[in-house]
Amino acid sequence: MPRVYLDHNATAPLREEARVAMIAAMDVVGNPSSVHSEGRAAKALIERARVQVAEAFGAGEADIVFTSGATEAAALALAGRGLSSGAVEHDCVGAWTDGALTVDESGAVTVANPAQSTVQMANSETGIIQNLPEGLALTDAVQAFGKIPFSFAWSGAEMALTSAHKLGGPKGVGALILRRGLDVEARILGGGQEMGRRSGTENVIGIAGFGAAAQAAAQDLADGVWDRVSKLRNILEKAIEAGTKETILVGKDVSRLPNTCCVIAPGWKGETQVMSMDLAGFAISAGSACSSGKVKASRVLQAMGFSGEEAACAIRVSLGPQNTEDDVLRFADAWCTAYEKHRARGSKTGGL
Repeated sequence: MPRVYLDHNATAPLREEARVAMIAAMDVVGNPSSVHSEGRAAKALIERARVQVAEAFGAGEADIVFTSGATEAAALALAGRGLSSGAVEHDCVGAWTDGALTVDESGAVTVANPAQSTVQMANSETGIIQNLPEGLALTDAVQAFGKIPFSFAWSGAEMALTSAHKLGGPKGVGALILRRGLDVEARILGGGQEMGRRSGTENVIGIAGFGAAAQAAAQDLADGVWDRVSKLRNILEKAIEAGTKETILVGKDVSRLPNTCCVIAPGWKGETQVMSMDLAGFAISAGSACSSGKVKASRVLQAMGFSGEEAACAIRVSLGPQNTEDDVLRFADAWCTAYEKHRARGSKTGGL
């Protein structure tokens, strides 16, 4: 049986549109800061991608600052600002914020002062979508962009983060989106590229792929591709519920990304589940890809009120447009079978 990739929230497969754009960009030899024809050709690729990302992101009246990814974009936006966040934020945001905002059992973040706060659009582990308050300082739109309707113009945020590889672009390129007229202090100094906000010769190939991927992702969303993915996610969750009794589907009753299923299987450690499913031919994760290699309970789930033991027994299954009903049913069958074997072993030894 071929392997089944069910970890799209960690990274999405490279889109053909992005691949074509990147290969074409490899033949453009100039430095985009050079004024000769070759340099202008390279610069044109960057500016075309900037327009593509802006249109897909609903950010026509904003500045797109290309970076090496959302982590760098977060540092550029947040360093020295002293903003507040909830404990459900990605580590790249949490590293620069105080984590003081409260999170309820449904995963919703309470914001008292939007201008001094950052709130993610959607969580990478649970898929839970937030209602963004008007005037928010920043939103992490990395997981939401391309999967649900989103427009920077109506988000109410002053800044936003995005990343190419989450929507089928290349790894190692992202962007900070700034409300027009807002500025940030450059953290990488030098030649003054990206309107003086991020120096260094631009990743022309990666940026070209980002632009093409953003444009294709927006078209997929308009064509209803993620509605089909949502139906697959629902089929998966029904199969898991039918095959087990003790499992918890996190965020089942609130608004979530159409592709994300977070399952807690009491007594079965998340990392053990990941290894078991990997051997069975399925790629899943035990939380955010940036922290899944570290054996620790999800702080996102603990912020929602789950115990440390429960949070340590969670996995994330995140689907993509390439997945089929056969994929999810095969996974559900393999996972439920493995869980029952685990429970049987636990019963023989006096516990799970």
